Amino acid sequence: MTNQSAASCDGAILQLNAAEASLLANRLGALADPVRLQILSMISTSPAGEVCACAFVDPIGKSQPTVSHHLKVLAEAGLVDGDKRGRWIWYRLTPGALNAATTALLDATS
Repeated sequence: MTNQSAASCDGAILQLNAAEASLLANRLGALADPVRLQILSMISTSPAGEVCACAFVDPIGKSQPTVSHHLKVLAEAGLVDGDKRGRWIWYRLTPGALNAATTALLDATS
């Protein structure tokens, strides 16, 4: 993920190219919301590894349209995947996405 060829006059090295920075900013932006963090927490602690969209409303205390919006943001950031089953979509964490975001952030700042 590093771009070692772009050094500034003071020797600083550009760690993220524009595409990598954009992806990381999108993921971090999606994570920077309390409701979305609650959603990720529920999914990550689910014994089945997935949660029906309908199951978020009561514990989080938000309306179904609001929950759907937050799930859409998480999906667009590549943090969750969903499968439609009947009327509802079941969400699970995208394998490795949270670890990749954490690693990219650590790499960019080290």
